Amino acid sequence: MPSIASAARAALLATLVFLAACAAPGPRTAAHRDPPPADTPLLLISIDGFRASYLDLGLTPNLQRIADQGVRAQWMNPSYPSLTFPNHYTLVTGLRPDHHGVIHNSMSDADLGKFKVSDRDAVGDMRWWNGGEPIWIGAQKAGLRSATLFWPGSEAPIHGLRPNRWRPFDAKISENARVDEVLGWLGEPASTRPHVATLYFDALDHEGHDHGPNSPEARAAMQRIDAALGRLVDGLAARGELDRVNLIVVSDHGMAEVAPGQRIAVEDMVTPQQAVVTSVGQSIGIAPNKGHEAEVERRLLGKHDHYECWRKRDLPARWHYGTHPRVPPIVCQMQEGWDAIEGEKLKNAPKDSARGSHGYDPALASMRAIFVARGPAFRQGTTIPAFDNVDVYPLLTRLIGIAPAKNDGDIAPLLPALKDGGAEKQ
Repeated sequence: MPSIASAARAALLATLVFLAACAAPGPRTAAHRDPPPADTPLLLISIDGFRASYLDLGLTPNLQRIADQGVRAQWMNPSYPSLTFPNHYTLVTGLRPDHHGVIHNSMSDADLGKFKVSDRDAVGDMRWWNGGEPIWIGAQKAGLRSATLFWPGSEAPIHGLRPNRWRPFDAKISENARVDEVLGWLGEPASTRPHVATLYFDALDHEGHDHGPNSPEARAAMQRIDAALGRLVDGLAARGELDRVNLIVVSDHGMAEVAPGQRIAVEDMVTPQQAVVTSVGQSIGIAPNKGHEAEVERRLLGKHDHYECWRKRDLPARWHYGTHPRVPPIVCQMQEGWDAIEGEKLKNAPKDSARGSHGYDPALASMRAIFVARGPAFRQGTTIPAFDNVDVYPLLTRLIGIAPAKNDGDIAPLLPALKDGGAEKQ
């Protein structure tokens, strides 16, 4: 039998091993982080259609001020397709469109029918959105307060929940009015102030589409939005709150120029007798009619003068797209600077002026989005390499101290932007 002394030594060793195990770091997960105090809110802002290269034009001094006082990425890669609704939902869920189910601005579902961004009933139907858990719903589940101003998806009661404050989209509300509403939220007492809020600007995307990304109209919209950002920053600073807010500015995609005449009719790609076209523009969804499958494939698959078509299962792997049931059997991608629209709309479209489009290959420089951030969590005067927009969501959950839902993102590319460099509180 062991002596009393050796038994004591063994017990002491076991105790030391146990204490060392307790002190050892565990898995790095946002679930182990404490929620921030109510006076350290997170504000996520989107400037729809803000191409990464716009930041270097010298037209946005307030956005540049935010970058200089914080962090900017070289650019941010949108997800496929590089369209507004899919990418806005990706930013707040960390899921690729192929996984959260908002696979296009216009789409079809066997049970739900058709979706388009102008259909208010569809936009407010949670069944289109329940494939993901946006940051404001995660916050609600964790007992935190959230508020959204016009973010795509925020009009629906996702998983039966809504943010504490939300509004139906209204393009007539000015940029300054939007900023003033958000300033009001952030100026409330700690008992009602949101822990996480979103703000959305759409005018740049609108002017870019109508007049082109390099037009005077697009530049004017850029400057008007930048002035509103200045109003926001100055308003927070005047109250002594600027350095207590984690402020992130992103865009969903960039914008490419479409020269006059660079449009084709979708009916020239495939006839209504052969297939149903579920989406038009740049990423074209096509569902062959019964009995016409082989005929449509022979007509479409492969490269054409201004587009290329694939079966959904054969789409380029880097797009992470083609498994969701809402993705139609055939997807055609337009070349940069070309659109495909319905023949009737093509007849009435202006033929002598440039316009702008997105929805092209996310790898194109014209599709690159922005990421700019400042606040108590972020380093100052730092530029980080480009990353995919799915990586924003795990950053958001980290900043408000909640466990992330299942997602496709990776916070690692964003850790160099943080003051703590990725250190976790255990």
